[in-house]
Amino acid sequence: MPRAILSRQRLLVLFLAALLALFSPLVLRFEAVPDLLGVPALYLYLFGVWGLVIGLAAWIVSRGRD
Repeated sequence: MPRAILSRQRLLVLFLAALLALFSPLVLRFEAVPDLLGVPALYLYLFGVWGLVIGLAAWIVSRGRD
């Protein structure tokens, strides 16, 4: 399988995983968690997932150029 197709498939799986992580009932669980160091846990979760998705997408794209 060519690397370009494999990279596209990985990016698609990452996109679907991000949709599940950001738009599922899992997000509602973080509303009940108390603040961590004065920052709401929901914000930490959302920005953490967002940063992880960006980092993984950059890693997948950079591996495809080798």
